[in-house]
Amino acid sequence: MNILNPQLVHQIFRGIWVAVILFLIGLFLYKVTPLVYPFLFGWAIAYLLNPLVNVLQRRAKFPRWLAVTFSMLLFFSATVTCITLFVANIVVEIGTLSEKLQVQINQWAGMYNNFINSPEFQNMVSWVNDFYDKNPQYQDTINKNLTSTANTLAGFSKDSISYILNTIVKLLTSLPNIATLAIITLLATFFISKDWYKIITRYSGIFSETILKVSKLIRSDLQKALFGYLRAQLILVSLTALVVIIGLLILRVDYAITIGLLTGLADLMPYLGTGAVMVPWILYVFFAQGNIYLGIGLSILYGVILVLRQIVEPKVLASSVGLDPLATLIALFVGLKLFGLVGLIIGPVTLVILSAFYRARIFHDIALYVHKGSISEK
Repeated sequence: MNILNPQLVHQIFRGIWVAVILFLIGLFLYKVTPLVYPFLFGWAIAYLLNPLVNVLQRRAKFPRWLAVTFSMLLFFSATVTCITLFVANIVVEIGTLSEKLQVQINQWAGMYNNFINSPEFQNMVSWVNDFYDKNPQYQDTINKNLTSTANTLAGFSKDSISYILNTIVKLLTSLPNIATLAIITLLATFFISKDWYKIITRYSGIFSETILKVSKLIRSDLQKALFGYLRAQLILVSLTALVVIIGLLILRVDYAITIGLLTGLADLMPYLGTGAVMVPWILYVFFAQGNIYLGIGLSILYGVILVLRQIVEPKVLASSVGLDPLATLIALFVGLKLFGLVGLIIGPVTLVILSAFYRARIFHDIALYVHKGSISEK
């Protein structure tokens, strides 16, 4: 008696076979990507520079290698200039902040000295000493707690200093590796961009029509997603800046427009966002200036920004990138949990690739193969 249906058995084996192939592909990508990522960066940069290279080659009659060299010099010069200006601005701001912070620390030190020399504090110290002397049964417990607290603080200080020193050592020891990767990326960018169309033609003859169709869809969707993502970030930054400017004008804060624009730009920073500006400002207003009215107003404004961002961001990203809002939100969350900060990019990119697979009917063909043993509808 035949217990199992032969067709079902074949479907199970085909499903296992597909799962094994997908697992091997994933394992291959996982193992190979760390070895070739400088070339992937080179390909991405070459892809971005290709329109400019083509224009220089056609309009200015540059040789391909010269157009590539000029485009790379322009691109990397602009990148280095932006980074230099950003770092220089940060250094200047840190210097200004340190001067103001030193003044504030001196004020706090004076307040602290006045407090410990005040009669109220001296009376409290005398009371604690009297309590300690008159209650020997509590002395061991107090001593143990004080020792434990001191050890905890010492351990925390030691761990913090060790972490900072280890981070500095790792950064310094990684500089040669970073320089090597930068040189390899530059060379890869040059050669890939110079032979761009030769490489495209060569690999077009290797892969099947289906693979080329899928890769074209993925490239188109990723390009749309990239420009859509930039458009979405521009909308979100503009919205944040507008809300901050309106809020600061209502609170009658000086330089509301400048602060609003800077806060909007700070919204581009992952994790920190507007909190990098608003949280220190709120704490300073509350504790240093003692301005309760402004502190409450800034807190409400920061809360409005957070709520508005959480509501608007998935919808704006979805409409600009062309993805479902819920799917985009899930991709952002899963990417963040699995890969950390980089996952905020990996998640949506993976979703775009899966969407391209779906549009190319890859999942449909896999299901047909598992079910019928063929990708033909007949």
